[in-house]
Amino acid sequence: MDSHEAFVALNLIEGVGPVRVRQLLEHFGEAPAILSASKHQLTHVRGIGEDTADSIAGWEKDVDLAAEMKRIADFGCRVIIQSDAEYPALLREIYDPPIVLYVKGALTSADKNAVAMVGSRQTTHYGIETARKLAYQLAYVGVTVVSGGARGIDTAAHQGAMSAKGRTICVLGTGINIVFPPENQELFERIATQGAVMTQFPFNRNGDRQTFAIRNRIVAGMTLGTVVVEANMTSGALITANFATEYGRQVFAVPGRIDSPRSKGCHDLIKKGAKLCEGAEDVLSEFEYLFPASNRPASPSATGVLPALELGENEQKVFDTLKSDDESSVDEVIRASGLPSSAVSVALLSLEMKRLVRQLPGKMFLKLG
Repeated sequence: MDSHEAFVALNLIEGVGPVRVRQLLEHFGEAPAILSASKHQLTHVRGIGEDTADSIAGWEKDVDLAAEMKRIADFGCRVIIQSDAEYPALLREIYDPPIVLYVKGALTSADKNAVAMVGSRQTTHYGIETARKLAYQLAYVGVTVVSGGARGIDTAAHQGAMSAKGRTICVLGTGINIVFPPENQELFERIATQGAVMTQFPFNRNGDRQTFAIRNRIVAGMTLGTVVVEANMTSGALITANFATEYGRQVFAVPGRIDSPRSKGCHDLIKKGAKLCEGAEDVLSEFEYLFPASNRPASPSATGVLPALELGENEQKVFDTLKSDDESSVDEVIRASGLPSSAVSVALLSLEMKRLVRQLPGKMFLKLG
């Protein structure tokens, strides 16, 4: 048995978590030695009681390791442990990093510059559009956007990052083979090709309040900071923000309407010291050493030259309808381009992120260059 298999087995034993595994490793040195230890040896380890020692010593009666390893192979994912180079470096720093991570997709060195984006499942149109826009902006300059794959803000964050052709990571609160919410099946598959889907939970583990809170700990632990886009006072996004604070990471909060219950959580975070976030620059300015302004794409207004960016068919149609000497409304762009309003909105957002278009007050747009 190698270390990966041993850690998978330990992860399947009820009541054996990251802290206890760390204590066991300090005593036995390696994971396979823990599983081959006697109950008597196990009870001599600090923090290991009779019940836990019984569970570990008799693990083969309750854990079907061969079946789990077959599920991993058949599903096309893999398991990484803390000694693996691709294990997120920031996650290793927290008090209780996961014993194992089931990963589908790729974790890369670029993910060291990751920011979490979270929020409520029940959102407003403002929250969804803001999350997509912020995620697009961050992914566009090379930030990996991490979220939890839930309905609402999480989904919008993943979509925004992928629209920018950037990296995004989805951390699940279930086994990696469980799709929750079910409508995100295609989204999760796309994320695995443009980043990674990962979890600490074994196959077939359904989500509950405890697993989703554990998921939030991973989201906060593997990122430089957490952006809360929209959240009421009972939102799980505030749990993620609390973990980020506990880990010494920066918390950002997007302001909303003062009369909206879904803004209360964000406003409370701002009152408690979170940085007010109105755009990607508010996030990037906290990490200037990673994303200095000199490394960001220059705006056409600064250079006088349009950047050499490839435009999609809809983007080109919308761009061609705009003027550089006069502002245009969304309705005017829709009429001139002949595109549906939803397609125009997506194209305008993309052009704005590519710094080819500037949005003015009143939803008016101006071509740059």
